[in-house]
Amino acid sequence: MKDTLIISDTSLPVSLAEIPVTAYALFRQRVLTAMADENMHCVSYFAFPDDGEYRFICILADDQTHQLCLMGHRDQGPFLSLTADNPAFHVFEREIYERTGILPEEHPWLKPLRFSVDRQNSHKGMDHYPFFNIAGDELHEVGVGPVHAGIIEPGHFRFICHGEKVLHLEIQLGYQHRGIERMMESSRGGLSHALLAESIAGDSVIGHASTHAAVIETLSGSRLSASLSIERAVALELERIAMHTGDSAALCADVAYQLGQVVYESLRTIIINTTQRWCGNRFGKGLVRPHGTWFPLNEDLGRIICNNLDAVMERLLPMVDRLFTLPSVVSRFDGTGAVSRSQMLAVGAVGMAARSAGLKRDIRWSHPSMPWKETAFQPVVLETGDVMARAMLRKIETEQSVSLIRHWIDQIKEQAGAIEQPDYQRTLLPDALAVQLTEGWRGEICHVAITDKHGKIMCYKIIDPSFHNWMALALAVRMQEISDFPVCNKSFNLSYCGHDL
Repeated sequence: MKDTLIISDTSLPVSLAEIPVTAYALFRQRVLTAMADENMHCVSYFAFPDDGEYRFICILADDQTHQLCLMGHRDQGPFLSLTADNPAFHVFEREIYERTGILPEEHPWLKPLRFSVDRQNSHKGMDHYPFFNIAGDELHEVGVGPVHAGIIEPGHFRFICHGEKVLHLEIQLGYQHRGIERMMESSRGGLSHALLAESIAGDSVIGHASTHAAVIETLSGSRLSASLSIERAVALELERIAMHTGDSAALCADVAYQLGQVVYESLRTIIINTTQRWCGNRFGKGLVRPHGTWFPLNEDLGRIICNNLDAVMERLLPMVDRLFTLPSVVSRFDGTGAVSRSQMLAVGAVGMAARSAGLKRDIRWSHPSMPWKETAFQPVVLETGDVMARAMLRKIETEQSVSLIRHWIDQIKEQAGAIEQPDYQRTLLPDALAVQLTEGWRGEICHVAITDKHGKIMCYKIIDPSFHNWMALALAVRMQEISDFPVCNKSFNLSYCGHDL
């Protein structure tokens, strides 16, 4: 179709001139028709200034055909919202409104998303946030945050309760708008951009750094070697294992199972210390750079990684047997915080949260890059969508990641060649767009970069999986005891800073 551009290979850049720009009515029709297929979901929808008006680009992922669909329109004034017909667009359109001032008319939940002051009305800023209200003498509200009890990142949670039962949770974020996307669009050099990418979310360094590097490599027309692709995949799966074991420790802590907490914490330490042994940083900072690496994965390092994974699995499996058979744990996990498959579809959930509720969304399977293309990979998909499913999925994915790492390290041993070093000076193609997707441990990470006629980045769009999934957490606690909120929250473990860009 002339109004849709299909991308089958994200390693190739797209000319801006090739991306269709249609009348909004046609654009809206095409998007809603496409999204009626549950194999489709929106990975990014944003606007940027172009010739005195705003150009909008929407990127849909077709999980069945493994393709991306790009559509666009131009607007200076209000347009009819997509959200009323497809709730998954609510965060995209709220962000567009904040950044452009262009009103998505009939949007049912047009509240501040990130900025401290709404662009259209300063009275809609954080100090005057329009929380949802339910009238009733038997109801009460409980506010948590924005200063977090665990001294982590800021976010405010407003519960409406009937006794101990939660009727509604509204989550207000945006306290730390850091301007990372705007800094990506500045004239800073390639090294600065790489450092920014690995600072988007501190627990997803490899995920975001790999996605950014792939975007830059696409725009510069370069292809990764097989060995460098494998190195990044190994690092990504180590990050997945580390976070899954760390989250399992947090889940144990929230149900007062101290033995599980300390065992999982010790196993996480082994994994992040392995990453530190690799590159000098426990979270992988400095490991991923465009076009090359300063820390090649050699045979000796591969042996260390495999030995450490053996040590982890030797202690993990007995703990897993205890955790999922202990009545006090099972009673808190089983049936708590359930989100249905249809609800996950409605809000556009991604990653492990979606997979725990029967929704097969995993970029490693649906839109694979190297070495996933040559790996017989199938995502872990569970059905119940509760805390138990999200905990069990972590356990199964950890075993899966260990198997993948061992397989790839065996391939590394067979490969030889010159070490590719990072390069921050390569020229980027002008008037081009690159989009890259990575399945981080939390879920789908999307980076989009657009260059101007001089090959400079003029628009950089980041979508962290938490952007899609915060509404799913709000749904998870409905009709639950308010005391179950901590374990529900930990079972998602969404990112504040990944949202507050």
